[in-house]
Amino acid sequence: MIIIKRYQETQKVGIFGIIGNLFLFIIKGTIGLVSHSQAMIADAVNSASDIFASIMTTIGNKIARVPEDKDHNFGHGKAEYLFSLFISLSMIFLSLKVLIDAIFSIIHKDTVIYSFPLLLTCVVTIVLKLILYLYTRHVYQKYPSILIKSNMCDHRNDCVITIFTLLSVILSNYGIYFVDGIVGILISLWILYTGVRIFLESYHVLMDTSLSEEETKALEKLVLKHKKIKQVNEIYSIPIGYKYIVVLTIYVDGQMSTLESHTIADKLEQEIVRKMSQIQKAIVHVNPL
Repeated sequence: MIIIKRYQETQKVGIFGIIGNLFLFIIKGTIGLVSHSQAMIADAVNSASDIFASIMTTIGNKIARVPEDKDHNFGHGKAEYLFSLFISLSMIFLSLKVLIDAIFSIIHKDTVIYSFPLLLTCVVTIVLKLILYLYTRHVYQKYPSILIKSNMCDHRNDCVITIFTLLSVILSNYGIYFVDGIVGILISLWILYTGVRIFLESYHVLMDTSLSEEETKALEKLVLKHKKIKQVNEIYSIPIGYKYIVVLTIYVDGQMSTLESHTIADKLEQEIVRKMSQIQKAIVHVNPL
């Protein structure tokens, strides 16, 4: 039930993101072109990448929720990270384009046409993105997902970015135009940083990165608290989306019966899944010591 609710909430995050970012893209792009604001145009491009990210979120989430089948024994959970990888690559590509445009705007000394609509667009963006960020953060705290996390980071970053855009618009009214191009550069670097970070996180899961050292030690501690288990080693873990499958070997008294040793292993498997939320399935092998 929790898993179903998680996918339903992720889908809502994607849909709300598409609607909100599409609205912002239209008004930012229009006002940015009319006022010749490089920072606002960069912000519009960022909203375009956010639309793509939200679309990828809905598609990736829809695939990830498909249960296991004959060809995918552990489900389709990695789709979240595959589509997060697409999101990160689009962000990196767009950030480089925005960076080049912003640099040229400084070289050519482009000027911003100050206007109240430009100012109002910044305020509307900040308010809307803050609402989307708070909503997405609330969902992420209940149902951790890299797709939700990438949307949450986007909304938060956009609030900060647009505040700087607002600053450049206000300064342009006093004849200080170079700030606009600098803000465009900062926006592009921020998008690049976020894109690279999401890329690395997705890449690590897709490359089957193991549990962290801290999580592995917690698992060992959980296992060794059982007095009849003398030793544990050969701990292997494989990510299958936002959770892991772990395989480990325990050692028990060599005089213990096969039935008793396997009963211990079965109960341990259930306990690991119950007490460690990041683990979906545990496979315990038993060896005599």
